[in-house]
Amino acid sequence: MAITVESQKRPEGSKPKALRRAGLIPANLYGHKGTESISLTIEAKTVERLLKRASVNNTLIELNIADAPWRGKTLLRELQIHPAKGTPYHLSFFAVAGHGDTTVEVPLRFVGNAIGVKQEGGFLDTVITELQVSCAPENIPEIIEIDVSNLKIGDSLRVHELVLPQGLTVIGDTERVVVSVSQPQISAAAEDEAELETETASEAT
Repeated sequence: MAITVESQKRPEGSKPKALRRAGLIPANLYGHKGTESISLTIEAKTVERLLKRASVNNTLIELNIADAPWRGKTLLRELQIHPAKGTPYHLSFFAVAGHGDTTVEVPLRFVGNAIGVKQEGGFLDTVITELQVSCAPENIPEIIEIDVSNLKIGDSLRVHELVLPQGLTVIGDTERVVVSVSQPQISAAAEDEAELETETASEAT
């Protein structure tokens, strides 16, 4: 999913607080030209719409700088949130063109109804909810679906067992457990009741 965002170069000497009061969010672009960066502003309403569709280190964003000769594909690398207001405070974008594969974090979606849950009364334990992968910018998936339908109680899926979209390379330990089906948990009260029933049955005999 590619999203287009319009931005402008930040005026020299401008104060971030004054920009925010004017409905503009400060931002920076990195990676477009060596170690150089461009200071930007984006309308707060544009940022609000962007954050409803994009995720940090996941969504490919077409960034257009209206008053500079640059337009290209980027990733939102950092999002700062105001600690008191809970509103966007600052954004950092990274230009991906010419950098080869890039590292992104992709959310996992678990689909299907596990045998161990629907037939055996167990519960699904999701250990990992996102996966860090390396891939070409054009191959960044919005989400990775994990089918858990065949999992029984005691079964698990590890990272190396996942069926991933073509072109993705997992970063990190591939032996990590992603999801498993565990025995149903018995509360302390239920355990006490079961013990009492056993004792009563023993006394009766």
